[in-house]
Amino acid sequence: MSRRKLEPFTIISIVGVGFAVLACAIPFWLIISGSFTSEVDLAVTGYSVFPSAFDLTAYKMIFTGPAVLDAYIASVFITVVGTALSLAVTSGVSWVIARRLPYISRPLTVFAYLPMLFTGGLVPLYLLVTQYLHLQNSYFAVILPLLVAPFLVFIQVSAFRQLPASIFESAKVDGAGELRIFFQIALPLSKPILAVVGLFYAVHYWNEWFTALLFIDDVHKFPLPLVLQNLISNISFTQMLPQLAEQATPVYQLRLALTAVTIGPILLAYPFAQRYFVKGITLGATKG
Repeated sequence: MSRRKLEPFTIISIVGVGFAVLACAIPFWLIISGSFTSEVDLAVTGYSVFPSAFDLTAYKMIFTGPAVLDAYIASVFITVVGTALSLAVTSGVSWVIARRLPYISRPLTVFAYLPMLFTGGLVPLYLLVTQYLHLQNSYFAVILPLLVAPFLVFIQVSAFRQLPASIFESAKVDGAGELRIFFQIALPLSKPILAVVGLFYAVHYWNEWFTALLFIDDVHKFPLPLVLQNLISNISFTQMLPQLAEQATPVYQLRLALTAVTIGPILLAYPFAQRYFVKGITLGATKG
C-alpha cells in the first residue's frame, strides 16, 4: 500500500499544534524544575530546564504542618461538591429550556440569559451571602455564587436539542414521563457534553480564590489558590522590608513549589474526560 501523501494544510496544522503544545508545556516544566532548584541558584542563573542544584527545601516547608492538607481538603470539597451541584442544576435548567415547555421554558431562558449581560454587583452579593444566607466561613459561600454558568447552560441546551426527538416521542408513547425521559434517556446519551461541562466547572471551582477571600476568614478553610495568593502577597510584602528580606526564606522556590502543588491535581483530571472532550465540544458547538 502506498503511503498517503500529507496535504500542506495537514503539515501546517501539525506544526502549529506542536508549537502550541511547546508553548504550554515549556513554562509548566520550568515551574516544576524551578521548584526543585535551590534558592541561590534560582537567584543567580534563573530558570533552567533541569535543576542544577537539586533542593527540596520549599516542599519541606509546604508540607510541614497541616496548612496545605487543610487547603487540599477545602479545595477538593469545593470542587467535587460544587461540580456535582452545578452539573445537576445546569442539566435541569438546560433540559427545560431545550424541551420548549409551555409557560416555563421562555421565562427560564430569559432568566439564564440576563446574567450574561450584567450582574447585580459585589455589594449585593456580599450582603446576600453574609446577611441573608449566613454562609460566611462556609464552603457553600464559594459554591453557590458560582453554581450556574449561563454560557455552559446554552452549550448544554444546544447539545440536548441535537438528540433525536424520535426517541423521546417513542418513550412518551410507551408511557414514560418527563423525568424518566430526562434521567434514563437524555443524560446517558449526553455523557460527552456532561464531561465537558463538568470539567469546565471543576477547573473553575479549583482555581477560585476571590470568592473565598470575600467570605472565608477561617485559615483552616482556605482553599489552595487562596493559600497561594496569600503566600505571594506576604512574600512580596516581606521583600519590601530589608530586615525581613535578609532571612533565609526560599522566596522564588516557595512560589514555584506551591504553584506546582496547586495546579497538579486538576491536570490529572483531564485524562479521565479526554475521550469525551472533543465529541462534547463538537456536540454543543452548533446551533440547535
